[in-house]
Amino acid sequence: MTLIYLLALALFLGYISRLSTRISRRSLTEWWLTTFLLGAGSVILTGFILSALYLTANTLVWAVAVFGTATLIGFILRWLTPNPEPFSVFSLIEERWHTGRQWFGGLSGYSRFLFSVLFVTLAVLAVTNLLLVLFTVPNEWDSMTGHLNRVMQYIQRGTMRHFGGTNWNIDTYPKSVCTLQIYSFLMTGHFENGFKFIHHLSYWTAIVAVFGIVQRIGQNRLSASFFCALAFALLPDFLMQSITTETDIVLTAYLSVLLYMLFSYKSNQPKTDNRYLYLAGMAFGIAFGHKITFALLLPSVFMVMIYTVFLSSSWGVTFQRTWRLGAAIIVGVCLWMLPTGYLKNIEVFGHPIGPPTALKHQSVERAGTLRNLFEQGSRNVIRYGYDHVNLDGIRNLTLGAELNHAMRQPLVVLEDKLHMRLDEETDFSIQPFAFDRKFVFYNANPYWGIFGFGLIFPLLILVLIGYVRSTPHTFLGIALLLHFAALSYSAPYDPFKGRYFIETSLFGVPFLALLFLHARTSVDVPDRVVWKGYVGLVTVLGCISAILCIFLNTRALPFAWKAPDGRSFSSAFEADRIKQMTLGRPDTYIPYKRFDELVPEQATVALATINDDYEYPLYGPHLSRRLIAINPFEQGLKPIPKNADYLFFDKSVIRPQPGDIRLGTDTTLRAAVIVPGEDYYLRKLKKD
Repeated sequence: MTLIYLLALALFLGYISRLSTRISRRSLTEWWLTTFLLGAGSVILTGFILSALYLTANTLVWAVAVFGTATLIGFILRWLTPNPEPFSVFSLIEERWHTGRQWFGGLSGYSRFLFSVLFVTLAVLAVTNLLLVLFTVPNEWDSMTGHLNRVMQYIQRGTMRHFGGTNWNIDTYPKSVCTLQIYSFLMTGHFENGFKFIHHLSYWTAIVAVFGIVQRIGQNRLSASFFCALAFALLPDFLMQSITTETDIVLTAYLSVLLYMLFSYKSNQPKTDNRYLYLAGMAFGIAFGHKITFALLLPSVFMVMIYTVFLSSSWGVTFQRTWRLGAAIIVGVCLWMLPTGYLKNIEVFGHPIGPPTALKHQSVERAGTLRNLFEQGSRNVIRYGYDHVNLDGIRNLTLGAELNHAMRQPLVVLEDKLHMRLDEETDFSIQPFAFDRKFVFYNANPYWGIFGFGLIFPLLILVLIGYVRSTPHTFLGIALLLHFAALSYSAPYDPFKGRYFIETSLFGVPFLALLFLHARTSVDVPDRVVWKGYVGLVTVLGCISAILCIFLNTRALPFAWKAPDGRSFSSAFEADRIKQMTLGRPDTYIPYKRFDELVPEQATVALATINDDYEYPLYGPHLSRRLIAINPFEQGLKPIPKNADYLFFDKSVIRPQPGDIRLGTDTTLRAAVIVPGEDYYLRKLKKD
């Protein structure tokens, strides 16, 4: 049956690809983005419907139903938009390949060097990351406690209805991404790494979107578009998220499609092509339904809308554009946002985000008074600014860390002279700020690396002070600053926040186009030896940074390595499954390994664990154990189900009794762990 379902998956991809050729213009970029949007939208809507019918785990129904949803969405979009001439994707690829070869052949020696380094680096990393996606297990903290844990619960229950999980993320996070993960998992024959497919696809989709956005801004200048897309592909945290099940990279892809549609609408003027407004509304709804942090992007998106849609020759034209875009957004919100869980959160918790405990821990409420929020949020702006000025990737090496420390000393001295107390004030911090972040923080979640502080931010400043004049970049710059401020003021400082700034980078990376579009910053102008040398140095260091980010990423190492903090790590391709999954909490490896050895793969296990406990590894190597949470978040301990074969529990939740097996925890590693594990026990409930 697996082969049949794989064939059905391939047919679905081919079907939405063909539908997209009837919706998009004759553009390879637009075809890819429309296919991605149509595919994601169809699967998400299908998932909502199947959940209501308790068919979430029915692979056969999934295989058939997505075709119906895609057909309906495709028909509506074709009805709303002008009928473009159908085109062959293969012939278009052949044409674009020929155009690309002509472009590369016409480059100067300097530009050819830049693009050769970028293309080769991306090619190496593309192959490496694909292998990591296919052959290494997921192991991110939030996935082990919440994201993948709830996906398995939905599959076991046959529905995505609220049930009350141990971790608050299980019931409060929007469920749209779960539909995409469940579909991939089921259609690939319960292939665990199918959970990563939407994230890896999002990586390439965002790259394509950046290329297209710069094409629209730069009037089809291939050098500017390729440089921005390639640099974006090598930004450290964006690159690293492509092999994980983190949720922010998927939001980045949705946002990139939304921005592309808006800029395409602008570039098509004075002609009116409303298809872009309708597709933008669809992308808006899907993005908002994916994660509530999209709300922090609304001011930035609105700023882009002002430039691309609202500015026009007359109020009448603006009104016509606005009501169409507004109507499309309303429809998108109703179809892809409201059913994803926000309304249920209001019903259960009284708030669309989640319970009060979570809000006080991770949101603006933790700041207390408005005055303190302004003060501490302003500190966060500077903290994140400091965090961006790092040689991410390169500092994974001891020598790189020393170089990074020396490079940042002037910033440390400046902070001390200005008495900003960035590392002393801690009341609006999840983890205290440090000028030299711990290895575990910057290895797992870096920021933009040298491309960011070496080129993007300087070019942003040049635009904002008026030295470089570019209207679209001015609006993008304001949008970038708005999102930067939103991340700083809306939540406590978090050294893992690099993952949120990949969305901000969508507004920042188009500034690299100015290296080819504007006379004052162009590297194509002769006799700019110093400027060309600087851009070349940043590019080479950016490529080295990207390679080191992946090859020295302790969460998924292609090769064994000993980190600067002294810990030794084996290759992710060879590591023991439980060992790999507990890398973030190494003190739990021994108890989890013993659990895996003692409990049969088909057993039903009651879990009396707490919010921070990893639960996903307990499903077993074939994800075949049934887990039942009996200590749901802030609901109190529930009775042990009669059908449970085993009880896995924390000593802090249930008092052990004679006959229980103490799995324990590795106390020798507790000092090196951010959140230490519990004292774990196993109880056999049924006799053989």
